[in-house]
Amino acid sequence: MRLFRSLTLLITLVAPSVFADDLYQIEMILVRQNAVPAIISRAAPEDWAAGAQTVSPDSLRTPSLNNEVEKLTASNEYSVLLHKAWQQTLGETPVKVAVSDGKEQYGQYPIEGTLNLTLGRFTDVDADFWVNQFNEDGLVTASERLKQESHTKNGQLNFLDNGHLGLLIKITSLTAPAPREAPEVVPD
Repeated sequence: MRLFRSLTLLITLVAPSVFADDLYQIEMILVRQNAVPAIISRAAPEDWAAGAQTVSPDSLRTPSLNNEVEKLTASNEYSVLLHKAWQQTLGETPVKVAVSDGKEQYGQYPIEGTLNLTLGRFTDVDADFWVNQFNEDGLVTASERLKQESHTKNGQLNFLDNGHLGLLIKITSLTAPAPREAPEVVPD
């Protein structure tokens, strides 16, 4: 009986760490493909960030994909609209994050959207972004929209193609050990 109580206590102490969320860095680049005509949708809704947590200034990090941004910008095939990196915890419970850029006008931004992230073998990403146009009164008159879902491989740069808008995203664990490099020469 004593063994059973000890085993129960051990399981209750270890179980929360098994299911605990881990710390990840999320980096995203929102681009417009210049060769593809823009698809103007209805204006972004006023409650675009409903139920989402905002990326806090304390969690922002220096982006690491600057070489990719330079290549995209130099090609003239793409316009980089947003490049942002932050860290946050991810787990099996979905996390919805609001991302925005530019000057706020009546609760809306020139670029605004949400990422819904769920960690698994791959990370499920549900991206919903708007690129807004404002009138002189500060009201959204038209928007371009990216709505895309994907199973992204962690630690690799992934591209979510949505016609004229695209999203490059990289989700990297900050707690898991880095994968080992493959040997240059395979021994016989």
